[in-house]
Amino acid sequence: MTEHRALVHLTRAWYVACTSAELGKRPIARTILGRPLVLFRAGEGVASALLDRCPHRNAPLSEGRVVSGELECPYHGWRFDGAGKCMALPGLAEGPVESPGRCAEAFSVREQDGWVWVWCEPGVAPDVEPMRIPFADDPRYTVFRLEMRLEGSLVMALENMLDVPHTAYLHRGLFRSGEKRHTITARVRRHGAGAECEYVGEPRPTGVVGALLAPGGGVVQHWDRFLMPCLGQVEYKLGEKSHILSTQAMTPESDYVTRTYAIAAFRLPIPGFLLKPLVRPVIRKILKQDAWMLKQISDNVNRFGGERMASSPIDLLGPHIYYLLRRAERGELDGREHLQLEREVLLRV
Repeated sequence: MTEHRALVHLTRAWYVACTSAELGKRPIARTILGRPLVLFRAGEGVASALLDRCPHRNAPLSEGRVVSGELECPYHGWRFDGAGKCMALPGLAEGPVESPGRCAEAFSVREQDGWVWVWCEPGVAPDVEPMRIPFADDPRYTVFRLEMRLEGSLVMALENMLDVPHTAYLHRGLFRSGEKRHTITARVRRHGAGAECEYVGEPRPTGVVGALLAPGGGVVQHWDRFLMPCLGQVEYKLGEKSHILSTQAMTPESDYVTRTYAIAAFRLPIPGFLLKPLVRPVIRKILKQDAWMLKQISDNVNRFGGERMASSPIDLLGPHIYYLLRRAERGELDGREHLQLEREVLLRV
């Protein structure tokens, strides 16, 4: 069956705008769903986000500076607090400063787990909170944080992260191989808050990642998850000693540019201080290979003037990601919905 997918623009959602470490003394510019934002630390160091446009003469506020917790426009020096309220007009000798027309548009912000999240509709009180990232601060785990720009749509980036069949080819040698195959059962479930695939009876994957997970081999527990609206998770377990959970927050900068923020947490038989220099370059290599392929796909989509796809039963989570995001975009999705779908597919990996 040939599919034509429309792009998804879900604004009533939390997206990661930057890391906490990036947000220092100077403002920084970010774009989410084509909307330019400026992020800065307001009074008492609180992370704040405004539309990156001064209401006075349209100057980019991200080119300004932070003065005593207020963002100063680089053009005329107007200053704004974290809520977008105009606090100073230096050129005005007398008269009121505060006026609704002089306010900058402000966005709700949450800072947690080392990320700065922005609710992408200005002036709207969010009805949900960003998800906490498991094991981000757990001392039992070795944690890696990575960030990368991907030239692909939000749906493409999420599907790529959670797609098992491509790993034997694009990541050959690092993760699985195209030669030795095993037949396993993929159990797919979908509900209002996301979709999950559990892989039953999967032997330890071949390649570098599999060797680190289970040096002695064995059957692993493996789940891939999509969590509304922008999180992907890959989880592996082998007994009580080996556990890997990689969580990626996908932020759509524009139609075909997505920035991924990854937190990978490991608990393995190998001590953490030995693990870091081994695993980090492998994970970065895998992400770079994914970024390269997404760019090839996006370039080809542009070359042919749009997406066109033929799906098969082993495209396990991609169709559900698109379905859930489109329903949410239309306001039809209730995250409290219980299990909506369950099916099993035989998969060769």
